[in-house]
Amino acid sequence: MGDLPEAVSAALAAATGKAFAARATQPVGGGSINQTWLLQGDEQSYFVKTHARGEALFKAEALALEAIAATGTLRVPRPVAAGSSGGLAFLVLEYLPLQSRGDAVRLGQGLAALHRAASDRYGWAQDNFIGRTPQPNGWMADWVEFWRVRRLGRQIELARGRNSPRLVAAGENLLARLPGLFDGYAPTPSLLHGDLWGGNYGYAAQGEPVIFDPATYYGDREADLAMTELFGGFPAEFYAAYREAWPLDPGYRARKTLYNLYHVLNHDQMFGGGYGDQALAMMETLLAEFG
Repeated sequence: MGDLPEAVSAALAAATGKAFAARATQPVGGGSINQTWLLQGDEQSYFVKTHARGEALFKAEALALEAIAATGTLRVPRPVAAGSSGGLAFLVLEYLPLQSRGDAVRLGQGLAALHRAASDRYGWAQDNFIGRTPQPNGWMADWVEFWRVRRLGRQIELARGRNSPRLVAAGENLLARLPGLFDGYAPTPSLLHGDLWGGNYGYAAQGEPVIFDPATYYGDREADLAMTELFGGFPAEFYAAYREAWPLDPGYRARKTLYNLYHVLNHDQMFGGGYGDQALAMMETLLAEFG
């Protein structure tokens, strides 16, 4: 980490008003975007994320964590300090030892409660990132138009930039038919985690659920639920608890494919591989159903 422990220690002292001396650093695996570290002091430990040119990314993450924490619904690691050293930006978070098993019912109930935190518009106070891809969040009053312009349309333009004509053609066809997926459905602008796959939650002591690595904005709560199904990792008790707390509209079955298409396209943008073919198949499914 070079001089980073000293820089983090200084940032922590400035943020907390208490001197902190880093005694040990330990790399923590699991992330594909940032490097992560456990920073240990004599009495306190912190979780540190680093990224070259990551100031904007970490600022957006800290604001999202604070917004979720303010709802009092689900626990998040609290942001403590931020800064940069040697060309690396860093974000210091509360360290929460996590485990893979815990109270899934409480997780479902908590997510439903988080989604009850609402706005009168769709978007967010600032742009942020989905993975390492910039995610525009400018406020809009119409959800279908928000999804067309700020989400799916944005990914179609990125596909055009990487010369994927089949994705672009199918995507433009789908964008033109987007309203058909929302007949009779006007979602509440709910506060979303925004990137809620199975790797972005865990359980603290006594099974308390914790969510992290958000890409927050106000949008359709179905978008969060859809992503929980994209890569698996959420137990049946979670879904039952969520639906009991706030039942889903029958049209969710089709719209979840639309919402997950955004993330699959973004994975194609970041990683390539078979994600482009998967995205094309999802588009063809949606077009066949609503064409």
